[in-house]
Amino acid sequence: MDSGLLMPAPVCLIENSNGQFRVNQEALKVLTTITQPVVVVAIVGLYRTGKSYLMNKLARQKTGFSLGSTVQSHTKGIWMWCVPHPKKPNHTLILLDTEGLGDVEKGDNKNDTWIFALAVLLSSTFVYNSMGTINQQAMDQLHYVTELTDKIKTKSSPSTEQMNDSMEFASLFPDFVWTVRDFTLQLEIDGQPVTSNQYLENALKLKKGTGEEARICIRKFFLNRKCFIFVPPAHTNKLKQLEELHDDELDVDFVENTKNFCDYIFNDAKAKTLPGGGTINGPRLGKLVLNYVEAITSGDIPCVENAVLALAQLENSAAVQRSLTLYEEMMRQKVHFPTETLQELLDAHVICKSEATKSFIKDSFKDVNQEFQTTLEIQLEAKLDDFHKHNERESLDRCTALLQDLFSPLEEAVKQNTFSKPGGYGMFLQKKQELINKYHQHPKKGIQADKTLEEYLKSKETVADAINQADKMLTAKEEEMKEQQRKAQAAADAARELEIQRRRQEQIMLENEKRQQEQQRQMAANMEAQRRQMLAEQEREQARRLQVLHYPSSTSSLFPIALNDLSKWRLSSYNP
Repeated sequence: MDSGLLMPAPVCLIENSNGQFRVNQEALKVLTTITQPVVVVAIVGLYRTGKSYLMNKLARQKTGFSLGSTVQSHTKGIWMWCVPHPKKPNHTLILLDTEGLGDVEKGDNKNDTWIFALAVLLSSTFVYNSMGTINQQAMDQLHYVTELTDKIKTKSSPSTEQMNDSMEFASLFPDFVWTVRDFTLQLEIDGQPVTSNQYLENALKLKKGTGEEARICIRKFFLNRKCFIFVPPAHTNKLKQLEELHDDELDVDFVENTKNFCDYIFNDAKAKTLPGGGTINGPRLGKLVLNYVEAITSGDIPCVENAVLALAQLENSAAVQRSLTLYEEMMRQKVHFPTETLQELLDAHVICKSEATKSFIKDSFKDVNQEFQTTLEIQLEAKLDDFHKHNERESLDRCTALLQDLFSPLEEAVKQNTFSKPGGYGMFLQKKQELINKYHQHPKKGIQADKTLEEYLKSKETVADAINQADKMLTAKEEEMKEQQRKAQAAADAARELEIQRRRQEQIMLENEKRQQEQQRQMAANMEAQRRQMLAEQEREQARRLQVLHYPSSTSSLFPIALNDLSKWRLSSYNP
């Protein structure tokens, strides 16, 4: 329950119908909302003694718990009012008002004893309200306390010594407050003024006679005791409208007594705890109520040990589940799946496990031998295994999708026989390596990156082998064709070379022939020149000779002979 939220009115916590107890589910729902420690104040006493008035004062309300104005008991069962604690922050004050004890209309005081026992078991401060004085009659009326050892067990199988061990019972019992109403005597003992607490302790001294057992039980079981004396609040005829009266209409001492009582409860009443420790909040109190009432209705005796164990079972199981939920929530916040490494997941697990364990330790109690904490650790390891598997699945899914995206063009090229050619396998390997490099460069693949790639490539080995085999076959054919082409080319080159040689030889022969012809021409020209030169010389010589013929006759006889000789020389020297 939020500290600022008030219950508008009390609700019945334990219904009493014809002696049969039943827990009110509406009240339990209210308790489930109170996560704070609770201070539980229960009041019991004879009917028509003003218990409800005091409880309304503790709630700081004029009305709430029904006061009633007749001789009949007005409250049935146990009623509950949860209010923010006025003095202790982050605490809730739970007030339990019980039906009046000793109602003659019930005819069976067994019911009263159970009401008394439940009030003791559920409260952290137990208020016993009585009228007049603490005398023998009051002690006789408090016989319910003597029956507590028969109505409450500390252990599920206690020994006689344990049952009678006052210290064991005392550890279970709440603080005890005795409120004495309409007290009109002087607080004196042997003529000396005393405090209300001294008055109580004096009344609890062991005395012979009836009530002695009640005194012993109160002294042994209720180790922390307090007493408040209340004078009559107002004139008798005004008591019927007590809840409507303002403080200035009440007796001054009564107002002061009421204030002192409330201040004590607000300041000194402790939070409800379990034996051996363990703070009680609303849900835990509700589980105790269910356990005790179930034991009573089944004819058993409420056992504190069983109640604590049952509560520990429920609370620690719930604490384990809350810690597991916290672990899962933290892991999902801290870890971005898939993780790049397993260590990243393990590091987050260590942090989240530590916080989950702290949460469990904070919420749990009575975890004997750390049974539930061990269970939590086992389940946390199981959760880690689940996260590890989830991490692997996330990585596998992401890597598979990435591979399909990257390699789909390559797979399509394979289908289109792009690599079904000589050298295609090399092209295929080169393209595959480029895609593998891209795959490695892509971030956030997770811990399955290498394994997924390896399995993918392995699944494509048959395709790669087929491309390789086709490449080898086609390459062999291509090499054969190239060899044939090379041989044809070589033959063509040889033929071309021979042709070139032939043409070159022809060219040489032609050039030699031309050179010979040129030489012959030049020789002929030279000979012609020489011939002409000789003719010229002959002509000159003839001319000279002719000239000589015109000289004296001594020479003229020679001329015919000379002409004859010249003609012969010309004919003999010309040889074309």
